[in-house]
Amino acid sequence: MIYTLTLNPSIDYYVTLPVFEAGQVNRVEQAEKVAGGKGINVSLVLKNYDVETEALGFLGGSTGQFIRNELEKQGVLTAFTPIADETRINVKIRADQESELNAAGPKIQEDELNALLAAFETMQAGDIVVFAGSIPSSLPQDLYRKIAQVLTERGVKFAVDTTKEAMLEVLPLGPFMIKPNHHELGEIFDVEITSKEMAVPYAQQLVERGAENVIISFAGDGALLVNKQGAYTANTPAGKLINSVGAGDSLVAGFVASHALGRPPEEAFRYAVTTGSASAYAFGLCTKADIDRLLTDVQVVELIQS
Repeated sequence: MIYTLTLNPSIDYYVTLPVFEAGQVNRVEQAEKVAGGKGINVSLVLKNYDVETEALGFLGGSTGQFIRNELEKQGVLTAFTPIADETRINVKIRADQESELNAAGPKIQEDELNALLAAFETMQAGDIVVFAGSIPSSLPQDLYRKIAQVLTERGVKFAVDTTKEAMLEVLPLGPFMIKPNHHELGEIFDVEITSKEMAVPYAQQLVERGAENVIISFAGDGALLVNKQGAYTANTPAGKLINSVGAGDSLVAGFVASHALGRPPEEAFRYAVTTGSASAYAFGLCTKADIDRLLTDVQVVELIQS
């Protein structure tokens, strides 16, 4: 089973209008509510790959029930931990430029956290867990490391797409995949990364520190994969950017799904970049048809061989 962990999910309320003017009354042309959160996005895209997935995290109140219902309608298994506080609502504005209003989220009680942690004690070798998103301030900031320790002892692989601090904490435990963008990679080493070639030695250091596969995203300029076998670059297929929300999560889903389907890392990387682009070019998360349509436009080229 591929599990996703979303510690601070949300209802994402999308509003579409031609131009957003701050301080003025804005007339919305279209509005839509969807289940949101980085891990939830990964689960939804995994399901579009026909890969079984179960979503974990915290849900509370009527907003939490809405998210659970939406995921189950789309065939995603759910095992969220119930909480007393209400799950948050975020507002995503699609206008002449994208804007977001993200709420802080609920406060998690100690007994609620312990109930979530118990779920990881039952996982088995062959399972994969995707940590996606930041750790809310009401939770221990070393939470991912603690969970990763349990998973490592049980032979469970884990992938990480989170903040710099939380990612660096889990590196010694051998994550299957991490996905910083080139700005985040530069922050880790206090340098400005201006090209994929420049990023390679820094990504190699992350491999040496424990990561099995490091994917560095460069937005419209494609992405870089570095592992012990070498370094590979992939282009972004041509298309019109419609929605950047969820594109990075889709890239993670594409890589993890491809791995689960038995594809080698370079081919999984090609699917990952295609999947991320397909979501960026769609209203909402991509479908399998979106991925298949773009796949032939993505080429993986080896930069160096270790």
